[in-house]
Amino acid sequence: MVAPKNCKWFLEVLGPDEGHLHGIKAVLFSKETPFQHLEVVDLGDYGRALVLDGKVQSTAADEFIYHEALVHPALLAHPDPRRVLVIGGGEGATLREVLRHRMVTRAVMVDIDREVVEICRSLLPEFHGGAFDDPRAELVFEDARQWIEAHDERFDVIIIDLSDPIEEGPCYRLYTREFYRVVHQRLSGDGLIALQAGTVAVHDLLNFSAVHRTLSSVFPIVCPYTANVPCFGLPWGFQTASKQVDPRTFSVADYEERIGRRIAGELKYLTGALCAAQWALPKHVQARLARETRLIEDDAPLYT
Repeated sequence: MVAPKNCKWFLEVLGPDEGHLHGIKAVLFSKETPFQHLEVVDLGDYGRALVLDGKVQSTAADEFIYHEALVHPALLAHPDPRRVLVIGGGEGATLREVLRHRMVTRAVMVDIDREVVEICRSLLPEFHGGAFDDPRAELVFEDARQWIEAHDERFDVIIIDLSDPIEEGPCYRLYTREFYRVVHQRLSGDGLIALQAGTVAVHDLLNFSAVHRTLSSVFPIVCPYTANVPCFGLPWGFQTASKQVDPRTFSVADYEERIGRRIAGELKYLTGALCAAQWALPKHVQARLARETRLIEDDAPLYT
């Protein structure tokens, strides 16, 4: 066995019996903000990374997988996405991907933690790619739930890029059925939302299935899908939801045409074939979601 050259290690706890060990080359920034513990570090295999409350949010090596998977399926499915709301997304990469769509004329990003955005603007320029300075972008530093309840503007796509809904955590209230009902009201008629929905590891499907059940109690069309984001240490889940648009009905050719016509620059992860195929879920995940869907009849989503 070869001894590790780097003796500094960061253990990201993924569960009571599991973790992901990262070698750390340098800690560039570390601070307790009013909302969470913020760190920017250089990881041995993944490069510069944003870490919040001990959880890796994104890394230079593979953030493109997460952010393309989160943003583009919903925007490509919408017939004419012009107004987009981003909830969370402090490092600016979600906003970056939204603004790659030529049709977008307005993108509002609401994040509660100004310090995260300011540090990411300074230390993670390759993540946001100048998106914060795009004239189509508007930054709002406010509690997203309060903001969306106070503003009646309608959006074509709403991207929810938040940490997992840990009870008593800053994001829990943004995963509830009550919040999704407000989001439903703020969508245009053919609007869609997209969000990260936690791991789809075989032993830890609770969050993913609970999000699916909660969304399904509000939206008639909910489309779960997955992507492998290596820095997370576990396979990851995403979901879209809408009033009437079903992204599963588009063909490979449909996606290829829309990618070529709408998106500026080359995608690094998604292709038309992957967009069309990603809605196919493993059998054990399908079974879990089917069981959760039956519980909707009891009117008891987990996140209430």
